[in-house]
Amino acid sequence: MNHKLPPLTTLRVFKAAAHSLSFTEAAKELNVTQAAVSHQIKSLETFLDHPLFKRGNRSLELTPGGSKLLPYVDQAFSVLQSGIEAIMEDENKNTLTVTVLPSFASRWLVPRLGLFIKAHPDIDFRLAPSRGLTNFKREKIDLAIRYGSGQYTGLHSIHLLDESIYPVCSPKIMAGPHPLSCSSDLKHHVLLHDEGHGDWRKWLLAAKADGVDASKGPVYTDSSMAVQSAIEGDGVALARSQLVKSDIHRGLLVKPFDIVQPSRFAYYLVYPDDQPATLAMLAFMEWIQEQVNEESQYEDRT
Repeated sequence: MNHKLPPLTTLRVFKAAAHSLSFTEAAKELNVTQAAVSHQIKSLETFLDHPLFKRGNRSLELTPGGSKLLPYVDQAFSVLQSGIEAIMEDENKNTLTVTVLPSFASRWLVPRLGLFIKAHPDIDFRLAPSRGLTNFKREKIDLAIRYGSGQYTGLHSIHLLDESIYPVCSPKIMAGPHPLSCSSDLKHHVLLHDEGHGDWRKWLLAAKADGVDASKGPVYTDSSMAVQSAIEGDGVALARSQLVKSDIHRGLLVKPFDIVQPSRFAYYLVYPDDQPATLAMLAFMEWIQEQVNEESQYEDRT
């Protein structure tokens, strides 16, 4: 037998009041007056022909009937929310959100990103620079590019680029009073530090540099800031190769020494292994791997 359902508004008000056990708090949550909440509850009770709340002078309690109804109302709204989200996700299947380290975004990805946008005008692309780890379950992120070991539990991991570390500086320093002829000449210059990536002590030890204090010099929390400071001629940065190749090619930076330290980390494209890749994700994965391959072929020719 089919039964009429009460108005959805009355159920929404009941849900808010039942969880807070306060018409006042429910009114605040729903942005209506307390009188409106009271009216909706009375309307629902009349429809059901059953009291839902025990009203005291300063207290509010659910009746047995109200307690019985609440989990069903909660479940109903949860199902409705899931259905709405499913429709929205289907409508936005051509959206793509990629999170990436700010340094890699500004120095490597953004200069190339216009090519992807032009090739895929139907994809609504969003770039979300972040230094933090991505929680795919809580955040609306499709893909992440991270600098690390590549071993991430629960994630597909696609290797993109290896990394090496070496000093870079502005051509102005090489033309100045203390050009960098050998590693010990670094004692005449400010060392620019990149927090968390690159260790001047290790490089100076490998280069057998004498008289250079690796503890001095400004520390930048983002690699791109250290690189930009080097471009401005503020000092010598220990940089990641993928972030400075373009600047070296354009003559904004020079690599004064041949001593290079391979990094134990690399760049990886990651996404949850329980999440099927959308067409937009597949398009970006194919495009970025093409960019990496083209760069590798160019370096092999040069």
